Amino acid sequence: MKNQVFLFVSFLFACVYARGADVPDSLQLYPADEKVTFLSLEDAIKVALSESESVQIADKEVVRTGHAKKGTYAALFPQIDATGSYQRVLIKNDIRAMMGSDSPMAQQMPDTKIGSYNTFAVGASASMPLVNAALWKSIKISGQSVELAVEKARASRLDLVAQVKRAYYTTLLAKESFRVFRELYENALSNYGQTEKKYNAQKASELDMTTAKTNLAGAIPNVYSAESDVMLALWQLKAVIGADLDEHIDIVGSLDDYSDLLNTEPSYDSLSLEGNSTMKQLSIQAEQLLQTVKLRQLAYVPTLAATISITYSAVSNDPMTNLGWFPYSYAGLSLNIPIFSGGRRYHDVKQARNQYEQLQLQTRSTEKQLRISVQQQLSAMQTAAKSYGASKDALASAEKAYQIAAKSYEVGRATMVELDNAQLNLTQCQLSLSNNIYSYIAAQAQLESILGEENFEVK
Repeated sequence: MKNQVFLFVSFLFACVYARGADVPDSLQLYPADEKVTFLSLEDAIKVALSESESVQIADKEVVRTGHAKKGTYAALFPQIDATGSYQRVLIKNDIRAMMGSDSPMAQQMPDTKIGSYNTFAVGASASMPLVNAALWKSIKISGQSVELAVEKARASRLDLVAQVKRAYYTTLLAKESFRVFRELYENALSNYGQTEKKYNAQKASELDMTTAKTNLAGAIPNVYSAESDVMLALWQLKAVIGADLDEHIDIVGSLDDYSDLLNTEPSYDSLSLEGNSTMKQLSIQAEQLLQTVKLRQLAYVPTLAATISITYSAVSNDPMTNLGWFPYSYAGLSLNIPIFSGGRRYHDVKQARNQYEQLQLQTRSTEKQLRISVQQQLSAMQTAAKSYGASKDALASAEKAYQIAAKSYEVGRATMVELDNAQLNLTQCQLSLSNNIYSYIAAQAQLESILGEENFEVK
């Protein structure tokens, strides 16, 4: 019975071993005859900034607010309007009706109609504000709206660049994981071959043979899973940069290209939040609300406007010929003095002040959260840098230990369990080293986004 079970297990693992030939020798993401576009980090950022819908929307918002600002300036110029009218009298007025039907004089007069059936009028008028402090203040607020839109557009770019970097680094990490698991499979395959020869020569135990088969079977799914992770990471990158998901895109470089960053202390000119887009937007909004308070207060100030008008009118009976046009024109000043509005202006000022105070509280709260986030990213970078040194030493030791275990197993001085433990330690150290690099550069990208740094080049 025991031999039958062993033969069944051997047959099962033999099938798995046969499937091992399908494991890709290298990362093959697209058909070999298809053209693939390779992108560096700078290339990916350039594509994203030119193709991203969010950036385009933000740019159009800047244009929109610019038009709104120009529209506000138009209120300072004279407003000129042309008018024209025509009236047709259906029933003319009777002169006796105008004098009063009970009047003795009216009773003695004949039935006489007055007026003309047709009345024409054309004219033009112009008005211009001379003194309007509220209008001047609203123009300044409109200018700040443009400034706010520009800052929001910058925020969109900063956020997009951070997303591209994270997606790019995630792809590098997925590729590195594939390399590690592919190497793990190759070692498992080599160990299986050695163990099979030793087992056939009765120099390896049944436990070693079973362990070797188990290790090989367990390594195969990891390779396929890692390959799938790379493809998904590339899909995410294509989505972030705005590329067609069916487009064949790959990236260049490796995580090791960034390893030198972990050997130096993070260097930034300033860790202040002066460049942070959120703080800048809040600052602009605070200034807007402060100006809004003053705008509401200016509702108490009188306004003065100048007007001028000229009108030509003509009347006639049927037929409408021989019209005589008579001009009429005037010019004047209009003074408006606010006196009483039922408390509306008072409460408008109070409301604006309340909004300003709310924004001040929000700004302080946001600043605290951002400072915490800055420290979190710095801590993550420092932790990754410190762990990197230890992981690098551990990897060197793990590689040496695996080589010793492999040689010892080859000459029969070590068991498969010992070789398996050495392989497990080596894989963990390789993945740990890659994760340290990824954690550092991902935290760095987030920190640069928080600080508002616009350096889009790889350091």
